[in-house]
Amino acid sequence: MATVTERPARSPNGSAAAAQSPAPRRWDARFPVVVLGLLVALLVSLTLAVTIGPVGIAPLTVWQIAVSRLTGLASGEWSAAHENIVWLIRFPRVLLAAVVGAGLAVVGVAMQATVRNPLADPYILGVSSGASVGAVLVILFGVFQFLGIYALSVAAFLGAVLTFIVVLTLAQHRGTLSPVRLILVGVALSYVLSATMSFMVFRADEAEGIRSVLFWLMGSVAGAKWSYLTLPLLVLLIGTVYLVLQARPLNALVAGEETAVSLGVDTNRFRRVLMVVAAMMTGVMVALAGAIGFVGLMMPHTVRLFVGTDHRRVLPVSLLAGAIFLVWVDVLARTVVQPEEMPLGVITAFLGGPFFLWLMRRRKDAFGGNRT
Repeated sequence: MATVTERPARSPNGSAAAAQSPAPRRWDARFPVVVLGLLVALLVSLTLAVTIGPVGIAPLTVWQIAVSRLTGLASGEWSAAHENIVWLIRFPRVLLAAVVGAGLAVVGVAMQATVRNPLADPYILGVSSGASVGAVLVILFGVFQFLGIYALSVAAFLGAVLTFIVVLTLAQHRGTLSPVRLILVGVALSYVLSATMSFMVFRADEAEGIRSVLFWLMGSVAGAKWSYLTLPLLVLLIGTVYLVLQARPLNALVAGEETAVSLGVDTNRFRRVLMVVAAMMTGVMVALAGAIGFVGLMMPHTVRLFVGTDHRRVLPVSLLAGAIFLVWVDVLARTVVQPEEMPLGVITAFLGGPFFLWLMRRRKDAFGGNRT
């Protein structure tokens, strides 16, 4: 675990700066209120998302069914069809969307700090491309079919892990791990894997299989089951707790390589650990929901505009904001073009792109510009 000693830090331009990058003092009092507000917003979002669909269900009925399923105590009347829709179809789907959105947002925060690049996202190491190759092998060529319904997730996860190992190996130079080399190797390997996947799709004869591949590549939480939630939720909790505990070293890393070293951070070792945590979290999320773009890029920047740059605040707020955002994206995906569904990645790009450009124009200082 990285450690930080108590010493004043200096920013790359020579001016004194706290490595913790503290937000204004007023956030010390407001932060708990913000977190509580986001928790309430998440709970409301989850409830409303379950009620929305071709079959409308009242919010009270949703929680009556949930309480009945969890405790065995019935406190209302509802049909068996409504119970199956709420408990077996919509609840797992909405919760998976929340977990995936939260995970991608948290990993985005970690990656932007690790490589000190505002354009970094969970997929910068080529993990999503590796997962996509694994998914294509299952969808088009039937690899791992003996695993049944878990074949796609397992293949995508293995592809993500193997890609990460290759990137980490190639990015090291004389025992050091440079952020620039990480980005370059990740981008180069992404192109190679994307070309491999495109070649496999080009050679495939099954039109329905090709459609399934394209839909998976753009992300979806359709078909979620309760059994799918255990692993991503566990990975999200462990990964987030670790990153929050490492908030001070993360702040030091953002302040610059020399600053981090002067504060006692073993940057090489710390980056390797961060890469492992980020790759595992990304691999699990992508394996279950596909490559959903823009969440891990947009959420961290948006959150920093409101709570500052201290990772003790950015990480938990990003987790909640990412969860809320993807829950509503999924609601749009299954309601905008009924009875069809839109891939989540299409909506995140439509919503995220213009909003991100607006934020960049409005607050240039948050995107690497000079503060005035």
